[in-house]
Amino acid sequence: MGSTHTELVLFPENESALMDAAQRTGLALAGPHHALLVQGDDELGALVEIHGTLYDAGVNVYASHGVTDGKGCFGYLIFIRPDDIETACRALDAEA
Repeated sequence: MGSTHTELVLFPENESALMDAAQRTGLALAGPHHALLVQGDDELGALVEIHGTLYDAGVNVYASHGVTDGKGCFGYLIFIRPDDIETACRALDAEA
C-alpha cells in the first residue's frame, strides 16, 4: 500500500474459485484475512457495545470499517487475528 498502490479486500463465498481466477489472470493475492461482519440498527453507542464485548473476551481488533445505509442500519467489518476468531465468534454469538 502507499500513494501508488491500493488494497482491495475480498471475502469470497468460494475461496478456490477466487484463487483459480487469480492464478489464471496473474493477480497477486494476500491473506487470508479474518473478519466478522456485524450488522444492526444504527444507534448511538452500537459499536461501543461490540468493542466492549470483544475487549471483555480478550479479543484484539486490529482494523475495522463501518458503513450506514442512511435509513437506520449499519454494517461493520471487524478484522481479527486468526488466533482470536473463535473467541470473537463465541463472544458475539456468531458463526465462524
